[in-house]
Amino acid sequence: MNLPISWDRLQAIAQQEVTNVMASLPAELHNSTAAVSVCYETVPAHSPAAEGLGDDLLGLFVGPDLASEDEHGALPPQIILYLDSLWEYCAGDEAAFREEVRVTYLHELGHYLGLDEDEVEERGLL
Repeated sequence: MNLPISWDRLQAIAQQEVTNVMASLPAELHNSTAAVSVCYETVPAHSPAAEGLGDDLLGLFVGPDLASEDEHGALPPQIILYLDSLWEYCAGDEAAFREEVRVTYLHELGHYLGLDEDEVEERGLL
């Protein structure tokens, strides 16, 4: 059962979890994580399947990864968390939502740090 929750509450929970994760990272990653913004959206604006992504997209990293040279005109790095998708995936359970926000943020942060899907999986950032 998917329990109703306000957008403001979802966003506040997600922001708190991202802040907690960032604070728990090793010191050498703090400057790197500060360089990538986190954006909160309800659901993907476009069909993830049409873009070659799974139908159950919970988050996305866009822009150049940390190792990329700063390219003229490139989008800045950004992690997008799809909060309504995450809430639905967690069946309206706040504790599960908090955990999935943490896992999804770390997964997308792994991509920002230059890890591909296999490397993200190997490190347990699923």
